[in-house]
Amino acid sequence: MDKKEFEELAKETLRKSNIQMGQLKELTKPIVPENSLGRISRMDAINNKSVNEAALRTLEAKIISVERALKRLYESDFGICQKCKCQIPEGRLLLMPGSCFCVNCA
Repeated sequence: MDKKEFEELAKETLRKSNIQMGQLKELTKPIVPENSLGRISRMDAINNKSVNEAALRTLEAKIISVERALKRLYESDFGICQKCKCQIPEGRLLLMPGSCFCVNCA
């Protein structure tokens, strides 16, 4: 995989992640107390909101790491593990574009 392919993959990952982030932000809005919600339904809504907030935090971290990888893409140490200085396998970079560690060091 060359750097241009990686760049396209990373940009597509960011595009999809930003769409997903918009959906999660909608799902994490405050829960308005409504008379039609029963106690159990309200508890479910609060639980779902917590799950969506956790997913949103994970997605935000992913976006930051992919953006960081795009900034480092054309530097000489791109694709090199920051800890052991070995080459990061191409498959790992395809699955986790923001990865800066090899499998053993991660």
